[in-house]
Amino acid sequence: MRSVEALRARGYRGRVTLIGDEVHRPYDRPPLSKAVLSGGMDSTLVDSDLGALDVDLRTGVAAKGLRPGTLETTEGEIEYDGLVIATGAAPIRLRGEGPQHVLRTIDDALALRALLLPGARVAVVGAGWIGAEVATAARRAGCEVTVVEAAAAPLSAALGPEVGGRTASWYAEAGIGLRLGAMVGSVDPGGLTMMDGSWVPADVVVTGIGVRPNVGWLAGSGVEVDDGVMVDEHLRTSLPGVVAAGDCANWWSRRFGRRMRVEHWDGALYAPEAAVATLLGDPAVYDPIPYFWSEQFDRMVQYAGDHRGARLMWRGDPVAGRGWAACWLDAEERLVAILTVDLPRDLVQGRRIIQSRQRLDTDRAKDPSTPLRDCL
Repeated sequence: MRSVEALRARGYRGRVTLIGDEVHRPYDRPPLSKAVLSGGMDSTLVDSDLGALDVDLRTGVAAKGLRPGTLETTEGEIEYDGLVIATGAAPIRLRGEGPQHVLRTIDDALALRALLLPGARVAVVGAGWIGAEVATAARRAGCEVTVVEAAAAPLSAALGPEVGGRTASWYAEAGIGLRLGAMVGSVDPGGLTMMDGSWVPADVVVTGIGVRPNVGWLAGSGVEVDDGVMVDEHLRTSLPGVVAAGDCANWWSRRFGRRMRVEHWDGALYAPEAAVATLLGDPAVYDPIPYFWSEQFDRMVQYAGDHRGARLMWRGDPVAGRGWAACWLDAEERLVAILTVDLPRDLVQGRRIIQSRQRLDTDRAKDPSTPLRDCL
């Protein structure tokens, strides 16, 4: 949807066809694990005037294959001069014959919400971003919640065990059971069979262990794929006239000097502008500072940057207070990533500092009462 808006905003007046395998009009995903799951809203439709955009919207239609100039779909072939691949990603499911729920679509969210009844036993597999938000909503609904995580700490994959470990106490405070280092063998009727032979009873099982890019349909197309669609800094694929954006795009970052595939709404919001510019012959460099937020356990958690290979520095005391931050610095003491808990000002200022590539006075930056902008 953002790509369609970007095309029209740039003056393109030709035919635009938008297809998607869901039956719904385009909608936003972030509220699904937050307001929708908690009952605060039932719809997250994007507020766009499809008529004014003059777009041929085809819902319930999936991409099947691609060859130069032709897109193969479940409803026939569509010829194209330019193509934006934005097929996103699909949740990974666990083995087993028991029912398990994932949270990716509006239908997933509404179906799961209907099961979060007072007293229901809910097992959440995965203590990542989605797992924490689902556990928060389930507990608020009065469910008995147990979260099982294969790693030694929550959010280990996203933040590393040292920082992720600082969130473990949040589960106990909320009255949620947390089992770490716990591997699921299978999802069975009535609960989870663990690899160690133990049993976790559950009326509802929610699997939140990650996603895989939806790129299988591109096999044999000439589009290079490897953990997503491989694109350059302009979001161009290996096939002329084809770009990719969103969760499925594996793009090259000049800023961080590495490939990145970011599964956050911020990318879906801003990448299409660069992709469309490139498609229309005015190549734009896509090199954002990745950003993400999560609402969990009555806390606002925000992250910006990329901390791989960087040195960790604490800002404030995660044990003593609610407002704290984790900062990551490169070899030259420049801020490259920041995680904030209930410190929105730090996130805003930290993101600007990452953008400017300025060095931090680390002694001053450790004190959360000193604004980050005054620690350069």
